[in-house]
Parts: sequence; C-alpha cells; structure tokens
Amino acid sequence: MKLYGYYRSSTSFRLRIALELKGLEYENIPVNLLQSEQKAKDFTSRNAFGSVPMLEADGRDRAQSMALIEWLDEAYPEPALLPTDIEDRYTARELAYAIATELHAPLNLPILKYLGSEYGKSQEEIGEWYRHWLARTLDPLEKRLEQVGSGDFLFDGPGFFEVCLLPQMYNARRFSFDFSDKPRMERIERACLALPAFQRAHPDNQPDNPERTAQ
Repeated sequence: MKLYGYYRSSTSFRLRIALELKGLEYENIPVNLLQSEQKAKDFTSRNAFGSVPMLEADGRDRAQSMALIEWLDEAYPEPALLPTDIEDRYTARELAYAIATELHAPLNLPILKYLGSEYGKSQEEIGEWYRHWLARTLDPLEKRLEQVGSGDFLFDGPGFFEVCLLPQMYNARRFSFDFSDKPRMERIERACLALPAFQRAHPDNQPDNPERTAQ
C-alpha cells in the first residue's frame, strides 16, 4: 500500500490512524498541500478530486477518506473499526459523519485560503470563522457523547468514531479552540494518544513535518 497524504491534513490523519489500528504496512508518500502538489496533472490523472488522502492498494487508486476507512474495514475486517451491533454501528457513524460532513467542508485549507484571498479576511478573522463552525458541531457532539457512555472510548476500544475525532481535535487546537467544557472528548483524546497506533499516525511523527525534519 502507498498512502499519499499531508502530515497536517485531518483526512490523511484519519486514514493513517485506521491503517495503524489495522496493523497494515504502508509507504507514506508526502503531498505538499501548501505547494498545491495535489492539483498537479500527474496527481489529478490518478485522483480526479485532487485531494488527499489517496491510497494505492490492490492495483487501484482510492480517494475520499470516509469511503476509504469503510473499505479498509471490509477488506481487512480484523480488528474491526465498526462495532458488531447494528445500533452501535449507527451511533459510531452518526458521530463520525457529524465531523466529516459538517466540519471538513467549511474548515479545509482551500476555504480558509479563499476567505483571505477573495474576502480579505485577516488570520484573526479566519480563526473566528473556524471556531464558530467547530462549536456548531462539537457542542452537540459532546452532548451526544454524554448520552451514550462515560468510558475512555465511544465503545470498548478506539474505532470508526475515534479515527475521525482525534484529527479534528488536533486541528481545532491549532486554532485555539477551547475544549474545557468538553470533558468526554478530552477523555477520549487522552486515551487515544496513549496508544502506539495513534502516536505513529500523529502529525508530529510524519516524515513531511518540517519541525521533525529540522531536528
């Protein structure tokens, strides 16, 4: 497997976590979003979306992180990312897709660049935009987490939901989002970050992280 991604991309981070939890070996191939390498002709000829992550696996290039994660769970069913019980699977998808569908679109890099280049918004104003939309989804998400459990994870261990939550929390902290009123999220985050799979997938430990390569 070859994973084309960017160290700080939340969607790339999602897929790295899923691959690590599955114990699957893969080659990490950096794609620099800041230099728009994902829009190069040789890349878009393989991935028409011009996005990361892209996974080269089983003779095919695959795009779109959520579809990729579910494909991995079907192609490599052990250990499972989704629970066995149909209602638990629904809950995991409900919470994960709240992040994937409500937050990624308004908060991804092209949108943030557009706010600055086309509307003249300052970095401070862009940060306010970012935190506003985070709160619109993460506030009710915390309430749902309080309703469905109180443990270290959504269910017995990390899975589909945690794969989506941790990257979003990582990016939210980059924009100074306050999690002090979200103890369930912070508990899950602490439990996940203590695990080797999440540590290996973390942006701090990726080969294209400039802070890592400068050391």
